[in-house]
Amino acid sequence: MTSANPVKVDADLEPASASRTPLLVSLVQLTKPGVGGLVMVTALAGALSAPGPRSTPKLLIALLGTALVVGAANTLNMYMERQSDALMTRTRTRPLPTGRLAPEVALIFGIVLATHGLPLLSLLVNPLTALLTAAALASYVFVYTPLKQVSSLALHVGAIPGALPPLIGWASVHGTLSAPAWALFAILFMWQLPHFLAIAIFRREEYARAGHQVLPVVKGVAATKRAIVGYAAVFVGVTLLPYWLGMVSVVYLVLAALSGAAFFGYALVGLRESSGDRWARKLFRASMPHLVLVMTAFVLSAH
Repeated sequence: MTSANPVKVDADLEPASASRTPLLVSLVQLTKPGVGGLVMVTALAGALSAPGPRSTPKLLIALLGTALVVGAANTLNMYMERQSDALMTRTRTRPLPTGRLAPEVALIFGIVLATHGLPLLSLLVNPLTALLTAAALASYVFVYTPLKQVSSLALHVGAIPGALPPLIGWASVHGTLSAPAWALFAILFMWQLPHFLAIAIFRREEYARAGHQVLPVVKGVAATKRAIVGYAAVFVGVTLLPYWLGMVSVVYLVLAALSGAAFFGYALVGLRESSGDRWARKLFRASMPHLVLVMTAFVLSAH
């Protein structure tokens, strides 16, 4: 691996088959398929919630273009964070820290994905979809990624591109944005805050080692727990707004309220002094099915 400050990766930290990993597999790993999958689900939720007729070919093109740009964002993120990734247990076996790919390969691959995905969206879907996707790419790579080394406010900045996929999906069908689309944006934005703070608690030592200024590192675990409770309360309130604004049916209200009460109740458990990493892991895992339930209910009951 060529780098200004090469990081040595011990052989026992790298999978035995790392050196034999096919190039295509390593390139796919750069795109973070797991993260990309969640992005595509939320983009599809926005598309399915939008009113009016849907063109299946156009929707598939929109999803393909979005997937290419999301892959570009994640690849460029890995390129920029290759040094800090080598210092974290969960990221040190990625293609760049292990030297399976040269940084230049990742940089070129990310640029190629972006320069194919954005024109595809602009020319074959609509300019608004391309603009929103470009905004997500730029804010994630050029604002959020470097800010993680500077301030814990990076969480809030990063939640913006993280919440844009429903708007992208909506715009790909409708061509404009309206209140239900922004409701989905608000739900996804607020969901990310307790979700990622939970991760930051049980991975705080890794983040500190990598120089990431997450809240548990900056202000401690107790302050982070209180923040999680506050954000969880706002998140649950935001999930109920679509019903009071007349966007969804009472079925959505019941599902969101019951699931939200359970999620908030478990967030409150974290205020106990005895609640630690195990609680944070469980909250992190519980946040994902809760989001899926809320988004699915929204799509199925939207007027």
